[in-house]
Amino acid sequence: MNTVFDAFAMTAAAHPSNPWLCVPAKADRDYEPAGIEITFGAAFAAIAALLTRYRAAGYGPGHRVALMLDNRPDHFLHMWALNGLGVSVVPVNPDCMPHEFAHQMEHSDADLAVVLARHEARTMDVAQARLKPLPIVTLERLPDAIPAPTTKPLRRDISRASEAAVIYTSGTTGRPKGCLIDNAFMFAVGDWYATIGGKLKLEPGRERVFVPLPVFHVNVGTNTAAALILTANCLILPDRFHPASWWRDVAATRATAMHYLGIMPPLLLKAPPCPEETQHRIKFGLGAGLDPQLHVKFEERFRIPMVEVWGMTETGRFFADCHEPRRITTRAFGKPTAAYLAMAVDEQDREVPRGAPGELVVRWAGDDPRRGFLRGYLEDEAATEAAWRGGWFHTGDVVTQAPDGMLHFVERRKNIIQRSGENISAAEVENGLIDHPAVQQVAMLAVTDALRDEEVMACVVLGPGIAPDDAMARGIFAHGKARLAYFKLPGWIVFVAPLPRTSTQKIQKGLFFAPGSDPCAHPQAHDLRGLKKRSVA
Repeated sequence: MNTVFDAFAMTAAAHPSNPWLCVPAKADRDYEPAGIEITFGAAFAAIAALLTRYRAAGYGPGHRVALMLDNRPDHFLHMWALNGLGVSVVPVNPDCMPHEFAHQMEHSDADLAVVLARHEARTMDVAQARLKPLPIVTLERLPDAIPAPTTKPLRRDISRASEAAVIYTSGTTGRPKGCLIDNAFMFAVGDWYATIGGKLKLEPGRERVFVPLPVFHVNVGTNTAAALILTANCLILPDRFHPASWWRDVAATRATAMHYLGIMPPLLLKAPPCPEETQHRIKFGLGAGLDPQLHVKFEERFRIPMVEVWGMTETGRFFADCHEPRRITTRAFGKPTAAYLAMAVDEQDREVPRGAPGELVVRWAGDDPRRGFLRGYLEDEAATEAAWRGGWFHTGDVVTQAPDGMLHFVERRKNIIQRSGENISAAEVENGLIDHPAVQQVAMLAVTDALRDEEVMACVVLGPGIAPDDAMARGIFAHGKARLAYFKLPGWIVFVAPLPRTSTQKIQKGLFFAPGSDPCAHPQAHDLRGLKKRSVA
């Protein structure tokens, strides 16, 4: 098997009646309100038909197609059809701002955009501003003859080394990097999930995994999708996380496993008891960011082992605290293995003593440390080599390692804020606020949030004579709203004195507030979390 398309074809031939994808019922949704279940056989027939249409249009190796199809099954139908032709996909976050979308289309050099009708106008705006033509087709009006690319496909064999996707992930410079993902990556992460075992054991043909995460993330779009194809299992894909109907949906879809983000367990624990919460078939939950103080409570109430994992787009494979005894009262996320190596290092890349904090670095054992990782950052060889210095991939996360090898998460070293599973570049938010006429200086911090793991706090230095009041905080928020996606906006704005800097003029974020103090309790802190709302197109 060279491609995930090949793997899908083999599974469909061997298990045509096995369910491949299930969409829970939701009466007010604009697609499949009654829900739907698709078998591997039916799905492969649809994939093969799409492949024929793309091939007829001239698509092949060297081409890239952007997909903005939200969480509809069609995302995967198009993805695997293109994969079979050696075409790379560029999954797009439907909540990204126009300039973010434009950057991804320009940077990836996309040859075509396949979008939902509600995204067509914004995609046309991006296309009109590009030098290279960007044909657009909508899912609802997909033409029989798909627009042809402007270049011919490259004359190369389709293999495991063929590029399969460009997945954009946040960077500390404000512009997201494009992670080049090949078929080898997809097989590596799929095999890893399928065989890691312990509490995460997947039984071939018997699992139904409920994943309320977006398909443009590597979690469901690559790792889980590949694992379930390789094991002939079913993906349950809601449009998003709905706490009010969670247990009803889990029970109705006969889910045997679930994925979560740290924000989800607290909301489920706060909900009143319902009959379905004890009638489920869930064998495990897989996710990250579950507060250790809530971990035991969740497992006791819902009778589900919640397995904390660590992973990132670049590494693909994840570590998991999935073997007993699990360390559920800590932020443990698993141990290195004989094949997947890890250690904590200092700023000189020297391993730190066990129990001391250091940056997590990882690699594959043997002669090829990059096996199963991203191929590299698109058009950024310097960033790729910097991340791989010394033959280890530098994650930017600070961890400790116990004497028995167990890894515990401490914090992120990179200038990243993680809110509800979204990685937010602090530099990008700073750039979105700094040109407000009243703002002289601005720096972003991550502050603890009970629901969303972290929230964005903007520390703002105002110009002389400007009142640091609530109206000014709201005005700065409104200014950012026109430039940033809703989830990147500051949930808190605190007005401060000139920001402390080093002798080389680097801002010292660790000196903004007194040690042990709560930044949100600062007398000039303004709570704007209620203004952060996702707008519906």
